[in-house]
Amino acid sequence: MQLLDGKIASAHYKTEIKNQVNLILSKGKRAPHLAAILVGENAASKAYVASKVKTCAELGFESTLITYENSVSQQELLDKIKFLNDDKNIDGILVQLPLPKHIDENKVIEAIHYNKDVDGFHPVNLGKMMLGLQSFVPATPNGIMLLLKYYQIKTEGLNCVVIGRSNIVGTPMSILLSRNSEPGNCTVTLCHSKTKNMKEICKNADIIVAAIGKPHFVTSDMVKEGAIIIDVGINRIEAPETKSGTRLVGDVDFDQVAPKCSFITPVPGGVGLMTIVSLMKNTLLARALNN
Repeated sequence: MQLLDGKIASAHYKTEIKNQVNLILSKGKRAPHLAAILVGENAASKAYVASKVKTCAELGFESTLITYENSVSQQELLDKIKFLNDDKNIDGILVQLPLPKHIDENKVIEAIHYNKDVDGFHPVNLGKMMLGLQSFVPATPNGIMLLLKYYQIKTEGLNCVVIGRSNIVGTPMSILLSRNSEPGNCTVTLCHSKTKNMKEICKNADIIVAAIGKPHFVTSDMVKEGAIIIDVGINRIEAPETKSGTRLVGDVDFDQVAPKCSFITPVPGGVGLMTIVSLMKNTLLARALNN
């Protein structure tokens, strides 16, 4: 079993990105600029955004963090997005999800100009991705593809099961893995809450991408010997033995599944780090489009 270590892979891609930023700066041009909007006091969301802002500084990007109380109106949020759309010094815009229930997430996503949608959630970008055209690919699926590429894992002809059909991870992941590319060229089955015989389907998979948001959902009896396991889940569970009383685990029962695998991602330290790298690559692309 070999770990697909997000720390090692992300460091490689960060070096590439930083070199490209230095090249931009050497030509007397401004650095890429990412604007992040955070609504409310959700601890996980605050941690994610702080990590993104920190990575921007590490790579030489400019960043602007805009925070709102949970009570912010949808219109105020949309007005701010319009302002950022019109600001030529802002290359990328992200709104950290989830949002309060009184705000329509789809309206917020669609309000971001697709050339600044570095999360890759806008319908235009999702449509272009499906057609294989240049676009901003959703950060987590693209991060997984970068991870597979870094470890030179050959995926052509493999059976892949993606568990979870969200527009953010599962559905775009299934499209990317089935595309005529490397990584790619997989035969993909997309499983979800209504799937029957999921255990049997997973046992035939060469690759399993678990993105269902349920701790330890994938167990050893669902995995065949030599499978490649990509764990997207980040779940906080009770752990009395730790100082905080909680710990992070994935959607995969790592301790039981890992011995059967050829490759597996850890949680934390796996896909999450690659998501941020992918976001930075999208922001760099946005800077080129906004040249």
